[in-house]
Amino acid sequence: MTRNVGRRRGAVAALGITAALALSACGGNLGGSGGSGAEAAFPGGDPITVFVGQDPGGSTDLIARALAEPASDDLGVPITVENKPGANGALAARELATAAPDGHTLMIFNGSLAYITPLAVSPDEAVDIADYDIVTGISQDDYVLVTAAASGFHTVADLANAGRPITYGTTGVGTGSELSQALLFGQAGIAASAVPFDGGSPTLTAVLGGQVDVGSIQLGEAVEQIESGTLTPIVTFAGERPSYLSGTPTAVEAGYDVPVQQSRAVFAPKGTPPEVLDRLRASFQKAFGTDAYKRFNADNQLTPNEVDGGELRRQWTESLESYRRVTEQRGITLGTGQ
Repeated sequence: MTRNVGRRRGAVAALGITAALALSACGGNLGGSGGSGAEAAFPGGDPITVFVGQDPGGSTDLIARALAEPASDDLGVPITVENKPGANGALAARELATAAPDGHTLMIFNGSLAYITPLAVSPDEAVDIADYDIVTGISQDDYVLVTAAASGFHTVADLANAGRPITYGTTGVGTGSELSQALLFGQAGIAASAVPFDGGSPTLTAVLGGQVDVGSIQLGEAVEQIESGTLTPIVTFAGERPSYLSGTPTAVEAGYDVPVQQSRAVFAPKGTPPEVLDRLRASFQKAFGTDAYKRFNADNQLTPNEVDGGELRRQWTESLESYRRVTEQRGITLGTGQ
């Protein structure tokens, strides 16, 4: 493998140091308050809070913190990243929906909450993206099916020939982690049961500890253990092989119709003024263009998807329709195992 683990660790460590310095300097806020560009400080001059519906240290949290500093510098106000884990981000999303639509409360919104979770919960529990304004798309992340090196599994065929039901860890009910594995095992005719965890980190720990046989985890969260040899990648759920795992087949190559990705975007409360959305989008676009953020994407195997709100809404609506159709065709019911 060609990826430089030391460089990735250094980039993540640098983000942590930057966050720690900023937190100590402004009482929990990321970034400064003076601004470095010619434009005036963000309307009102008040700080911005960015919700993350997952625990600290996961992919979504790291993305939020990687964007917060350059966006803060451009907007001229501090940005606070606030973790509000629970229900695959639904708790944070509901709080966002009731926030003042003034641009000072945002969220790094996981696409799975919009186009997979509705397949696993009742309509009154599902989050509808029509209830929000979208600032910008951010990036996409691929899932990889992994197992502990000591398990002896290397291929989907190995799992099918295990002679017993398979247990698979998921990052939560209604996530891409659950959907990817439910579709794979359903198509492969493998008896398997889901074991949900709250995020990628505990799922990874369960796989490494042998508490579950396999788990579908975002590539950026599993890559170091793959490189160290403690995890064995079986298939990826990408449309084509990620450059970093060029030796690992996709599920599609293995004969299964399972293209599942995670996508993320910046959301705002419904009714945020268009000029405020435009100002925020311009700021995030500048953040996307910085060398530090481009390195962050490369180090974490993230594919940029920096589209505008209208295009992002179209993508996610089509994903919901597509996943609904394929789960109905395959007789897959999320949240209940196999």
